Amino acid sequence: MKTHIIAEAGNNHNGNLGKAKELVDIASAAGADSVKFQIIYPEGLYLPGKYDFGHYDIEKVIEIRKKQMLKDNEYRELFAYAHERGISLSASVFDKRGLELLADLNPPYIKIASCDLNNIHFLRQVAEKGIKIVLSTGMSSLGDIEKSINELFKANFTNLVLMHCVSIYPARLSEMNLTFLDTLKSAFGLPIGLSDHTQNSIASCIALAKGATYLEKHYTQDKNQEGFDHAYALEAKEFSQYVSDIREAEIALERTPSKIGEKERFVRRRARRSIYSSRLIRKDHVITEDDILIVRPEGLMNADEIDSVLGARATRNIEPYQPISPFDLTT
Repeated sequence: MKTHIIAEAGNNHNGNLGKAKELVDIASAAGADSVKFQIIYPEGLYLPGKYDFGHYDIEKVIEIRKKQMLKDNEYRELFAYAHERGISLSASVFDKRGLELLADLNPPYIKIASCDLNNIHFLRQVAEKGIKIVLSTGMSSLGDIEKSINELFKANFTNLVLMHCVSIYPARLSEMNLTFLDTLKSAFGLPIGLSDHTQNSIASCIALAKGATYLEKHYTQDKNQEGFDHAYALEAKEFSQYVSDIREAEIALERTPSKIGEKERFVRRRARRSIYSSRLIRKDHVITEDDILIVRPEGLMNADEIDSVLGARATRNIEPYQPISPFDLTT
């Protein structure tokens, strides 16, 4: 099964439809399978009022989010543009309004961010749409995940992909806890994926080897732009390399009819040792170690056939440095 690569554009359009279309172009050119934006209405995500949480000034965050919003009709135009470019489009949604807009646009899936894994009421609303859910599991214990999955199962909803996620931006490879992919796969029997916040393709390639069928990666036009997600996102050339790495890894993980491919067979012909005569071996001579060489290139009898040669009698004269054949020997 081909891995579905989600090009995570988020809000890296900074509220500009033209930039959003350029992000679609980047993803399409790179060979991603879908582009994912974030449909965020701040009033559906943040508690209003003036308060601080750590280093976040919530009023400022809400102000930035409002500036970064696309209008509903612009999302409709963006979906049409992606269709023209031959790539699917979807989004993360964070409230009922965003869900209704996205569902009306017939996306291939609905993305639910890690912050909403335990938002059971909202998950039920999403499940009612009957569209595949791609669910991130950052900041969640196995018990948290199980509780939400069970609620979806109770609603007879199973069209679900579980995305392992470490909610650190950016994340080091050493922080990715990639063995949790095995846990997700065995615990729920659902398709698994990785929402990858590292700065290269290594984590995603490991995830691929562990059975991930969905991979998500942030990208941008320019890391130096203002906004929440630009700094740790991949730029166009980096994202193209990321997709290329994944496709190469897919090929490397494919089952092949033979362990040894044609290119390796060519190398073997020059690199493998075989058995040769070290000197003239006369007919009826009983062959000893002094009569043979075990050297490159590949000949008629492999090195592991030595026991068939030593102590055998030559059936003909064998000239020096000639490959020894089974037909040259008798017991």
